[in-house]
Parts: sequence; structure tokens; C-alpha cells
Amino acid sequence: MRLEDPEAIAHPPNLMTQPMENHNDRLTSGHLLARNTLWNLVGNGAPILVAIVCIPLLIKGLGTERFGVLTLTWAVIGYAGLFDLGLGRALTQLVAKKLGRGEDHEVPTLVWTSLLLMLALGGVGAVVVVSLTPLLVVRVLHVPGALQAETLNSFRLLGLSIPLVISTAGLRGFLEALQRFSLINALRIPTGIFTFVGPLLVLPFSKSLTQIVAVLVAGRLFSWLAHLIFCLRVAPALKQHIAWDRAAVVPLLKYGGWMTVSNVVSPLMVTLDRFLIGALLSVAAVAYYATPYEVVTKFWLIPGALMGVMFPAFSTSFVRDRSRTARLYGQSVKYVLLVLFPMILLVVVMAQDGLKLWLGAEFAQNSTHVLRWLAVGVFINSIAQVPFALLQGVGKPDLTAKLHLIELPFYIVVLWWLTKAHGIEGAAIAWTARVAFDSLVLFVLAKQFVPIRIPFSSQTILLAVLALVTLALATVPQGLMLKGVFLLLTILSFSFCAWFLVLSPEERRFAQSFL
Repeated sequence: MRLEDPEAIAHPPNLMTQPMENHNDRLTSGHLLARNTLWNLVGNGAPILVAIVCIPLLIKGLGTERFGVLTLTWAVIGYAGLFDLGLGRALTQLVAKKLGRGEDHEVPTLVWTSLLLMLALGGVGAVVVVSLTPLLVVRVLHVPGALQAETLNSFRLLGLSIPLVISTAGLRGFLEALQRFSLINALRIPTGIFTFVGPLLVLPFSKSLTQIVAVLVAGRLFSWLAHLIFCLRVAPALKQHIAWDRAAVVPLLKYGGWMTVSNVVSPLMVTLDRFLIGALLSVAAVAYYATPYEVVTKFWLIPGALMGVMFPAFSTSFVRDRSRTARLYGQSVKYVLLVLFPMILLVVVMAQDGLKLWLGAEFAQNSTHVLRWLAVGVFINSIAQVPFALLQGVGKPDLTAKLHLIELPFYIVVLWWLTKAHGIEGAAIAWTARVAFDSLVLFVLAKQFVPIRIPFSSQTILLAVLALVTLALATVPQGLMLKGVFLLLTILSFSFCAWFLVLSPEERRFAQSFL
């Protein structure tokens, strides 16, 4: 990654007010990408910390049943994005590609076409949700009679807010293409915090779910207005080119359609194991499996923060300088590996002791092996998010979608077989085996779009192999003393190798200057 002028990065020019020749360099500079990754980590992590404090207060104030309905409303807001048919991600990719080509004059029309499409799809989503609300509340969710009126009104309000939720994703996607993650997270943090704090502000006056959801919808409206204002300030040309381009509809829907396939199938493979465990084993087994899963998958925040930044960077660089795309790709794999390995190693070594201290001896006895297998799987999957983002960034979401469609039936068979034969540990093995296969195929597919034969140094490949071997050996030490010595020696050795053998002199200078 090339170092850029810090002043230029801190105060980037407005889009379409200056020549576009340097967009490729500016939007893929090392300092900017690193800073934006940190912004994403803060933006995704801050609401989680607030949730830890607010959720017990909400449970106490609302009661278990009302809080349960509130969690369903949060889920509806989260899954409302499916109605955009992947257009938010498509807009990011297509705008980033046009910036890389210097076709800035086409960006405003593309943005407005996408937003109008998303508003239309949001309207369809609103009609669907409002129409299905009675069936969903009464027949599917079996909401208690005393809460049915509140829940019906709440879900209808949420349905009406879907166009706002979807078009906000489009506005955010436009800012992502411009690498304006400081602005995105300046909006994401208060919006995420308000999701949990908003209901608390209502509690002194009312426990009505209708009023609580109305406050949440009002928060989404303010978020939408703020995103729109920021987009217009960053790109003044948007005010002058409000237009509809029929030719842009097909590329948007084609890209977004394949994204939707991945967005539907991938979460299915993520949650399928818990339903199958419940069907084949017991509800208690689900708890022993789901709890370590929820803990270890929080590490996805790290590659997720980086890939949110790299996705538009891959798109921008690929159309102008594929050698830069290859460098960004290789460095991203390296950085995910270096950052995550010590954390995953700590989880694998201390799994039994940590679970015993946190949840008791019975939980530790049932969940230790599950936690270790899942930790290894999360480590592999985190690295694989880099080729996944590359493929989608260069405009090949169909490859990732087809891979998921092919994987799904085989995964179901293997998951059923291993779960029936080995219980929840078998389910964890099946999940880890799937992500390992998925990772291998993604790296093979990504290789087609990287002009360098091997974008990773031999040191990086060797370090990755040694990391996996070390994670396997990490289950051997017994007793806190031996575990502590193993951790200390391994992390010191890993840090030495990473700093002096894997990172280049330029990367070491970059890390020192950035820190």
C-alpha cells in the first residue's frame, strides 16, 4: 500500500469537483484504507458495547415477553435489507468501478437510478410486511393475546419504514464507494446506539411496544436524512443530475440478484446447524453449541471491518491497475492472518478454562471441543473473506453465489451424518470442514483475477500453514502453567516471524508511522 499525503486523506476533495485522474491512487492508498478499517471496527463495536449495558435494563423494564417482541422488531429491521435485492452492494461496486475508470460524469445518474429502484423495492417490501403482519403475529409467532394489538401496530410501523431502511443502505453504499467511512461510521454509531437507547428513553413514559417502535422508526428517518445530506455535500453534482437511466437497471439487478442469492443461502448455512441439532439431539444441546458459536464468531468483526473497506478498493483498482489489486489482495490476506491468529490461539488454548470460569464445569465439559473446532473454522473463514470480497469487488458475485448453491446440499448431508454420529462436536466439525472447502475454492477462483501468479509471499504461505498446525497442537498442553508457557512462547515466536520475516521494510515503516 502506498503512503499518501495525510492532509489529502484527512480532507479529501468533493466528488466531481476536481479531475478524476488520481481517484485510483487516492481511494486505494494505504493510510486511507487502514484508517477506514479502524473506523469500521469502532462503528461496528460501539453499539455492541452499548447493547451489553442496555439489554438487561430493557428486559427488566419491559418484561420477558415484551422484550422478546422487541428483539423480533430488531430482526425485522435487520432482514429488511433482503428487499433491496443486493442493490446497495451493487451500487458500491459499480460506482467504485466508474471512479476507477474516470467516468465520474455517469455516477450521479447511476446513484439516482439505484435509489429510485430501491425505494420502489422498499415499497413492495412494505406492502408485503404490512399484509402478512396478522398472519405472522397470530399464526406464526403465537404472540400472547395481551400483546397482539401492540405487536400488530409495531410490525405495521416497521413495514412502512422499509423504504427508508433500504434506501439508507443505498446512500451508505455510495459513500463506501468513495471510501468515506469516517462519515459512514459517524452516522452508524449513533444509529446503532439509538437502537438500544431509544427504547430506554421511552420506558419512563410508556411500556407500549407501539410507541417504542415509533421512536425507532423516527430514528431511522433521521438517519436517512443525515445520509442524504452527507451524500449531497460530498458529491454536489448529485443535486444537478437527478435522472433515471434505463440502461443501468439491468447491471444493477444482475449484480444485486447474485448478491441476494449469497445473502439468502449463506445465512442459511450459518444457522442450519442449530436447527438440525435441535431436531436430532435436544434443546440443551443447542445451547451447548450456540453459546460458543456466538462468542467465537464475534471475531468476524475484524475481517468484516477490513473487507468493507477493501471491497470498493478492489473494484476501483481492478479497472485501472490490476497489479495494485493483487498487492491489496495479498496484503489483506496477510493482515487478517497476523491479527487474528493470536486471538484464535488464545481461545483454543484456554477454551476449557474460560468456559468453566464463565459458565461452569458442565458447560465446559460439553462445549470445549465445540469451541475449539469453531474457533479454527472462524480463523479459516476470516482469511477466506478476502478472496470472497475480491470476487465480488471485481464484478463476479455469480461465482460466490453458485459456490454456495453447490455447497448447500452436500453440507446438509455431512452435517446430518456427523451430528447424528458425534453430537454437537460432529456439527462443529462439519461446519469447519465446510468453511475450509469453501476457502480453498474461493482462493482458486480468485487466482483467475490476480495478474501475479502467487500474490502471497512464501513466508506468508508458510506462516499460514504453521498457524494451522499450531492451533492443532494448542489442544495438547494441560494445566494453567503449561498453557501459559505455550501461549507466551508461541505468540513471541509468531510476533518475531511476522515482524522480521513476513512484513516488508515498507510495511514495518507504515505500521510504525500509522501507530
